[in-house]
Amino acid sequence: MDMFGISPRREFGQNFLINDAIPKRIADAAVGEFSGGACALEIGPGIGALTRELAARCRRVLAVEIDSALIPVLEYTLCGLDAVEVVNRDILDCDIDKLARDAFGGSEFHVCANLPYYITTPIIMRLLEHGGELLRSVTVMVQSEVADRLTASPATPEYGAISASVAYHGRAKKLFSVSAGNFLPAPKVNSAVVKIDLYRKDDRPVCAADDAMLGRVVAGAFGQRRKTLSNSLASAFPEIGRDRIASVISSLGLDPRVRGEALGIETFAALADAISAELSADAPHG
Repeated sequence: MDMFGISPRREFGQNFLINDAIPKRIADAAVGEFSGGACALEIGPGIGALTRELAARCRRVLAVEIDSALIPVLEYTLCGLDAVEVVNRDILDCDIDKLARDAFGGSEFHVCANLPYYITTPIIMRLLEHGGELLRSVTVMVQSEVADRLTASPATPEYGAISASVAYHGRAKKLFSVSAGNFLPAPKVNSAVVKIDLYRKDDRPVCAADDAMLGRVVAGAFGQRRKTLSNSLASAFPEIGRDRIASVISSLGLDPRVRGEALGIETFAALADAISAELSADAPHG
């Protein structure tokens, strides 16, 4: 870093791994079982520590880095690794499915990332919703409390909208913890590595008729955590009205006074389908 005259930038949430053992463990977790034949999309390669480990295990690695100042660093640290391509882009502005298809020729791929704490949830949601059918897994290092939320079960304090969304798209597991001393600069909190193995379209255990509606229901249910499900969804769907929302909830055998954090993704999917039916009933026909 010193030879390039740059340092980690706070606005990008940059904390670089300085323990060589950690990138090896992350790469093994992400693509180890596909060694030699996998394709990997890395978000935020930083100075390339994890990128090098992915390149040793994959036939193709696409690294997406938002910070243009790091591009010459990556050209230096990744020199000679023909399997790696680095692009200077913001992953939140990318069509991830197209980006991966262009880079990997239509092959399945895995995402690996050391995510900045401030933008973890938007990136994960974009991957889940726009990663495309070829995305097989997402392995991320995140703040410990975020890892707890990603892997939380219903009726636990950590369970929230992101927990339910992850459960809809795949199976999440916390693999191992990473203490703050493994980074430069050292963050004020510890981290953990989580892997989400994504369901294929034909083996998803829960399937809502409209994924966008499901997202709206989940967001509404957790938008005001202290309110009952009936009140929360009435606020999220003012076009339906409080009484009809309560009726929809009751029709599924639920107490309208239940709170969203008590419900699993199966129930959210059923709610989404039932609310869609209510909205369809109101739509003009002919």
